[in-house]
Order: sequence, then structure tokens, then C-alpha cells
Amino acid sequence: MTTYCDYCNSRPEDTHNRVYHDTQYGFPLQEDNLLFERFILEINQAGLSWITILKKADNFRSAYSRFDIDRIASYGEADRVGLLSNPGIIRNRLKVDAAIENARRIQKLRREYGSFKDWLDHHHPQTLEKWAALFKHNFVFTGGEIVKEFLMSTGYLPGAHTPDCPIYEAVIAKRPPWHSQ
Repeated sequence: MTTYCDYCNSRPEDTHNRVYHDTQYGFPLQEDNLLFERFILEINQAGLSWITILKKADNFRSAYSRFDIDRIASYGEADRVGLLSNPGIIRNRLKVDAAIENARRIQKLRREYGSFKDWLDHHHPQTLEKWAALFKHNFVFTGGEIVKEFLMSTGYLPGAHTPDCPIYEAVIAKRPPWHSQ
């Protein structure tokens, strides 16, 4: 019998979480817009269940210009109002403002490091505590749990899958050789 992570075992009927677990969670991401998407989805999850975010993920992609960092960084007041009135996403002013501001901050990091991914890679590996401090210094609406889940979900921190989970080896196989467990 295949043993999945406890998270999936506790929700066997939940196909949204199972698909995310099997195809995205813990897998390294290469593109800045995909990293930004995961970051913003993790911010939006704060205080809510992850299944809520997964069910709204397509709505988020549409509302947030497919998470194009430069487009979101240029959002003005009309865009902000549009997001806050969009019933398909989380309409929390602090979270909407964080998406726009964090896109602007990533633009600044890209000027220095070349990309958001290069900034992450430059600081890898670190302890969760150091990552959390680094994110708090560089971004808004970030706390230890948001940073932890973002980094685990994108392969920068271990723990997304247990070693006996069938997805564990697939995640390890996708990591760059220099990317330690």
C-alpha cells in the first residue's frame, strides 16, 4: 500500500489538495511569475484554509494578470478597487495591497540580483528563522508561517513530503544538483 503524507491521508476525498500535493507542492519553480504566484497565494491563505485558495487559484490568476510581476507592480487605484470588488478572490485590503507592493519590491530585487529566483538562490540555504527575517526585511505581510509554506512549497526548505511518500523522490529528482535537501 502506498503511504502518502498525513496531509493527503487525512483528506482522501479532497482532489484539489491531492492534485496540488502530487504535482506542485515542494517542486522547485524556475520562473519568477510562478514563484510570485505561490508567494501571493500563501499570503492570501493566511487565516484561511489552503483548500479555499486552491479552489480560487484560477480566479487569482485571472484577477492578478497571471501574476505578471511588472503588470501588478504598475497597478493603480482602479486596479486595486477592481481586486477588492472581485468575488472570485480573497477581498482583503491588506492582502491586495501586499501583492502590489511586493511586486514592486521584487522589481527592485531583480535590478540587483537579476530575478526573484536568483535572489532566493543567492540566500539559499538558510534556516527558517533567517529566511523569515530576510522576508520581513524585504517584503510586506510576511510572517514565519507564510515564509515557511512558501519556501517548502517551492523546494527551498525541506519538509513538503515525508520520505515514504511516493512524491518525495519526484521532488528530489527535480531539484538542481547544488540544491541541498
